[in-house]
Amino acid sequence: MKLVSLRVITADTENLTNFYEKVTGIEAIRYTEDFAEIKTPVATLAIGSTRTLLLFGGEDIASPAENRTAIIEFLVDDVDEVYERLKNNGSIPVIQEPTTMPWGNRSLLFRDPDGNLVNFFTPVSQETADKFRA
Repeated sequence: MKLVSLRVITADTENLTNFYEKVTGIEAIRYTEDFAEIKTPVATLAIGSTRTLLLFGGEDIASPAENRTAIIEFLVDDVDEVYERLKNNGSIPVIQEPTTMPWGNRSLLFRDPDGNLVNFFTPVSQETADKFRA
C-alpha cells in the first residue's frame, strides 16, 4: 500500500489552488473548476470543492476550513530560502518561522487560506536526511 494523495475540501477551489501554486512553485493541474492537483514526485495534494462531496455520498461528509488535526507537509531543499521567498512575495500567515526541531527537521509552519496548517521542512540531521533519501 502507498499513500499517494491527500485531498483538501474547500469552498473556494480557485483561491486555494492559486495559494498552493504560489507557495510550492508547482503549477496545478486543473481538471475542472471543482478539482485540481499539485503533483510532486512522491505524492499529490488534491484540492476539491464542496460540490465534489456529492460524488462521495453527500455534502455533509466533510466541512471546508475546519481542519484542526492534520498538517500538510512538504519536503524542501532549503526551508530558510523558501521562507525568505515567501516573506518577500506577500504575506502568509506564519505560525512559526524556520526552527530546528528535536527530531532533526528545520520547519516553517504557516496556514493556507482555509486555515489548514502547512509545514515546509528540510532535514538537518544526518539520520533524518537519510530517512528521506529514496
